[in-house]
Amino acid sequence: MVTSGDRGAAPGDKAGLKGLFVAEIVRALQDGDVDIAVHSAKDLPSDDPEGIVVAAVPEREKPWDLLITRDGELPQGAVVGTVSLRRRGQLLRMRPDVEVVDLRGNVDTRLGKVADGTVDATLLAAAGLSRLGIVPPHAEALDVEEMVPAPGQACLALQTREGEEQILAPLDHEASRKAYSAERKVMHLLGGGCALPLGAYARVDDRGEVALNAVVFEPDGSNLVRWEAAGADPEEVAAEAHAGLLSVGAEEILAKVLP
Repeated sequence: MVTSGDRGAAPGDKAGLKGLFVAEIVRALQDGDVDIAVHSAKDLPSDDPEGIVVAAVPEREKPWDLLITRDGELPQGAVVGTVSLRRRGQLLRMRPDVEVVDLRGNVDTRLGKVADGTVDATLLAAAGLSRLGIVPPHAEALDVEEMVPAPGQACLALQTREGEEQILAPLDHEASRKAYSAERKVMHLLGGGCALPLGAYARVDDRGEVALNAVVFEPDGSNLVRWEAAGADPEEVAAEAHAGLLSVGAEEILAKVLP
C-alpha cells in the first residue's frame, strides 16, 4: 500500500508520519480492502480502533537501540540526530555533553546524514535495520536499562477485524504478546501514544512471569523516574508500574510535554 505518509504528506499532529502510515492501513482493514494489517508495534497508538484487534504478535526481534557513528567514536560535543523524545532524553542523561538535533527521514536518509557529516551520529532501532538487512559499519548496541526501548519496539503487531482473529493464531508468540501487552498498557494508562517521553520494556521468563521496566523523563534529560513491576498478568503489571511512576513524579513530567 502507498499511503499519504509515503507520498510525503505533512503530519498534522504529534503522531507525525507514523500516524499517516498507520491510519490509512487501518482504514483499508475496516473497509474490507485488506484482511490483515502488519505494523511495527511501536508505531501503533495505545488503543485499537472500534472493530479492530491485534490478533497476533510474532516472536520479538532485537529490542535495543543502536548508536550509529561515522567512525566508531562519539567525541565530546558531538551532534546526534533524532526526532524521538525518548531517545533524546535518555541519550542526554548518558552523554550530557552532546548536542541533539532533529533528524527526520527514512533509514537511508538518516544514515546518509551521518555519512556526509550533517550529524556525527544517529540512533535507530536494531530490529528495523535487521529487517531491512542493513548492517552499519559502526553501530553500538545500547543497554536496554540505560536506553529503555519504546513500548512494542522490535515487535510486529498484526491486526484484523474482530471475529476473524483465528486466521492469525498460528503467527502469535505468547511471550512476545505478553510483553507487548504490558508495555502498551502502561503507555495507555499514562494517557499518550508513541510520542511520549516514555520507555517501557518487558521480559517474560519460562514460567510466563512478566517483568516490566518503565521510565518517564524530561526530553532534556534533566529528570528521570523509573518503576519496575512483575507478575503473571501483563495488565496488572502495567497498572502497578503506572501507579508507581505517578508516585515518583511522572505526571508532573508528562504535563510539561503533553498538550
